[in-house]
Amino acid sequence: MSIKLSENAKKVLRERYLRKNEHGEVIETPEEMFWRVARHVAGADKLYDENADVEKTAEKFYEIMSNLDFLPNSPTLMNAGKELGQLSACFVLPIEDDLGSIYETLKNAALIHQSGGGTGFSFSRLRPKGDVVKSTMGVASGPVSFMKVYDASTEEVKQGGTRRGANMGILRVDHPDILEFITCKDEEGKIKNFNISVALTEKFMKAVEADEEYELVNPRTGKVVKRLRAREVFDRIVEQAWRNGEPGIIFIDMMNEANPTPHVGEIEATNPCGEVPLLPYEACVLGSINLSNMCIESDGRYEVDWQKLERTVNTAVHFLDNVIDVNRYPLPQIEEMAKANRKIGLGVMGFADMLFKLRIPYDSERALELAGDLMRFIQKKAKETSIGLAEKRGPFPNFKGSIYETVGPRGIRNATVTTIAPTGSISIIAGCSSGIEPVFALAFTRNVLDGAKLVEVNPVFEETAKEEGFYSLDLMKKIAETGRLDAVDLPENMKRVFVTAHDVSPEWHIRMQAAFQRNTDNAVSKTINFPNSATREDVKEAYLLAYELGCKGLTVYRDGSRKVQVLTTGKNGKDGGKLPDVVDEKRVKIKTKEGNYYIHLGYTDSTPKEVFVTVPPLAESRAWIDCVTRLISHALRYGVPIEEILEQLDKSYLQYGDITSPLKALKDGLIKGLESMGKKVALPEIPCPKCGGTLTLVYQEGCTKCISCDYSKC
Repeated sequence: MSIKLSENAKKVLRERYLRKNEHGEVIETPEEMFWRVARHVAGADKLYDENADVEKTAEKFYEIMSNLDFLPNSPTLMNAGKELGQLSACFVLPIEDDLGSIYETLKNAALIHQSGGGTGFSFSRLRPKGDVVKSTMGVASGPVSFMKVYDASTEEVKQGGTRRGANMGILRVDHPDILEFITCKDEEGKIKNFNISVALTEKFMKAVEADEEYELVNPRTGKVVKRLRAREVFDRIVEQAWRNGEPGIIFIDMMNEANPTPHVGEIEATNPCGEVPLLPYEACVLGSINLSNMCIESDGRYEVDWQKLERTVNTAVHFLDNVIDVNRYPLPQIEEMAKANRKIGLGVMGFADMLFKLRIPYDSERALELAGDLMRFIQKKAKETSIGLAEKRGPFPNFKGSIYETVGPRGIRNATVTTIAPTGSISIIAGCSSGIEPVFALAFTRNVLDGAKLVEVNPVFEETAKEEGFYSLDLMKKIAETGRLDAVDLPENMKRVFVTAHDVSPEWHIRMQAAFQRNTDNAVSKTINFPNSATREDVKEAYLLAYELGCKGLTVYRDGSRKVQVLTTGKNGKDGGKLPDVVDEKRVKIKTKEGNYYIHLGYTDSTPKEVFVTVPPLAESRAWIDCVTRLISHALRYGVPIEEILEQLDKSYLQYGDITSPLKALKDGLIKGLESMGKKVALPEIPCPKCGGTLTLVYQEGCTKCISCDYSKC
């Protein structure tokens, strides 16, 4: 049979998934790839029944993959049935407070990156910076310094691996080095191979709520070394997330409340995108159901095909359980843990496309209700299938003492069954929207051969446009300018249904994440997008809402807060007070009596438009320097010449000696930034470094991704 793949899907498969010969030439078709994977994974049936009809199982696996109803995580598609044979996407490795452990884990991480996996670490067990090292009578360098070592290793190993290495670095909020950790990625480009998250405890959140202090504990001694005001630390996290999207947060106690095997160990870390909390040496085996294909048309309207969804869940759970057995693990400790707990993570993709088909707006109560119904159904059927597998194959070995011990005499096969993962590459192959995210653009322009431009349109929107009679190439080109419908003349009901990520308020993003989380064993990967105009208070409220609604973590991103970001919507703001979507930046370091200041000068078309300053964490000037730069930014956006602003700064710092250093630092930094800009040159569009497309890079799940190809940088 011929598989219905988009041109983009075929390109991604050719570049990354299909088998190649020694000359780098593709020697496998997509059909052959799916058969390779299906037969290899089906082979696990023989381990439990020597008379098993493996070919029949392989046919079932092939069917759900080739129909694009379900796809496993990328390493499984890439490596099943091949020499490498490593099929897991992510791992968590332990780091103990010992130099041998630190570098042993670093070596193991390199092996995992080489095999195509990502790694998560908690640095919370490491003694704080400046603490004593008795063996050498020296002082410890602290968790952040070792994160930099791991980052440098990842930078080198990725060049020889099949995929770019990705890491998650986590530190508990009660670690003495927490303030350094929160700001460790303040300078863009530092520790670039890590996503970072702060592990917030229930005790800390209660202290935030009550505006109380909380304790910092030295993990080496277990003794309290300091107390900090919880709200101030929380505000620091908010500040950094507002500035550049990091750190994210995870609610570590909430994750451990859902830990299915507390007798085995405590959860301290997650995979790089945060959706799989794992014990040390555990691996994740993930796959996603394409919800866009779980719809059936009746009398010209779509509805959910619950029977097909149930069949797909049953087959997918069988598939993922088999992966655990045929996987070739990079370390013996990982194989032992993976087979002892047998965790799998069945998730979804194409949710936004399903909503389009059902004519349900993403930001609506109906959508939340559907999300709950879908995930409750998937969770229930996945558990039933796992219990059925346990009757034939036995429960997971760590079943006794787990939270499932009361399930029944035969137990359950898998310690976890569901996860909502990001689905970047596999959603391109499936031709559907990513994970549970709303679409980023209904149409966009992609560069093709010889400099030609091709307008790509969301397939469900295109189908609807043709059915409703408003499709035209000119209209699609106009929509591609911004990716949205707000600037085109269409019926309001169409505009209400076909919303994009930036049409959805942060509150609705979080409510949707919570709706899926309620019926998900592990966690949910989702990015909460904010407009550039969002305030720190907006971000703070989002964090508190996520905590209130039971999310296990949160990642936020404010448009334009990273200078390398290019959004899907293409036109600059039309009013003088609004920043355009693309803002370049000069960053200048200035030494002051309070420590180093970093002055960030944002500009478009060589015209300054925004100023902000990163000051040392405990600088007394922090609040008022922020106020000054906000006013400067506001003035710049409305056309006040920067020369006039510099003149006023000059007068102020000469007049008020008590604030000489901060104001002079601001003025000197702005001057150096302007000098470094040189001649006034129009700011070029920033293309995707892989496919050359413009307006196609988005920030999602801790990574910059291209919606036109499979480019990704975390």
